[in-house]
Order: sequence, then C-alpha cells, then structure tokens
Amino acid sequence: MTSDDLDGLVSRTAAAASAYINGDIHAYLALIPHADDYTLLPPYGGDPPPRGFDHSPEHLAAMADTFHGGEAELEVVASWASGDLAVLVVVERQRGRVFDLPEQDWSLRVTLVFRRVGGEWRLAHRHADPLVHRVRPAVFAALARGDA
Repeated sequence: MTSDDLDGLVSRTAAAASAYINGDIHAYLALIPHADDYTLLPPYGGDPPPRGFDHSPEHLAAMADTFHGGEAELEVVASWASGDLAVLVVVERQRGRVFDLPEQDWSLRVTLVFRRVGGEWRLAHRHADPLVHRVRPAVFAALARGDA
C-alpha cells in the first residue's frame, strides 16, 4: 500500500463517517465495503454480533432510521499498512441526533482493520467506544459491572 492509497482510505473513511451519522447507510457501504467475515465491537457494548454484515433491507432500514442528521470529522491518531492489511486508529468527532435523543456529541474512539480482497480494501473489523472524554474510576467501574 502506498501513502496515496492510505490517504485515499482515510478520505473514504471520513466520508463514510459523515454518511453514517446522517443515516445514509448505502453511501456508507459504497465508501467502505465490508469483508464477508467482518467483525464489530459496537460502542454500546454487549456481546459482539455474529461475523459478517447483515445487508438485508430490514437491517439497512433499521440502521438508517437510527441516525437523523449530524456532522462528522475524522481525526487520525495512527495508521499502519503492511501487505494486504491496513489499520486506522481514529477519533470520529461527531455531533448529531441518534435514536430519539436530542442533538449531542457522539464522538467515538475507533480502530478499523482493512484487508485487501481482490484489489479492493474491505473493512474486516471495527471496534468503537464512546470514551473520548475521560471518565472517573467510579463511572468506569459502573460500566464494567453493567450498572450504567
């Protein structure tokens, strides 16, 4: 992977974050195709969903209905590429309306692992958490216990 390839991947990832917060799931998937064995550790916790991405119309509609407009900027913390793998560590600085909640900051710390499949970079893994802002140990403990 050249530095231009990596820059292109970062640009597509930034555009995908913006599409996602605005509920444009089809644009998100066009910008960042997912690997068949994609894994997700979602920002709201819980057990990881099964491997793969559910492309069913029902799932895509539910995802789109979750996000009601906002803005996103990508802050790259680190990036690596070697052979057919690339890793981006980013902060998605986002603000918008999600679920039925009023507009707020929805920034996430995100690790993205891409794998080249047939000449195309596909998202193989995404791990996101909302801990952009430091939390007190008591809050962290409550989260770990599932009490928050």
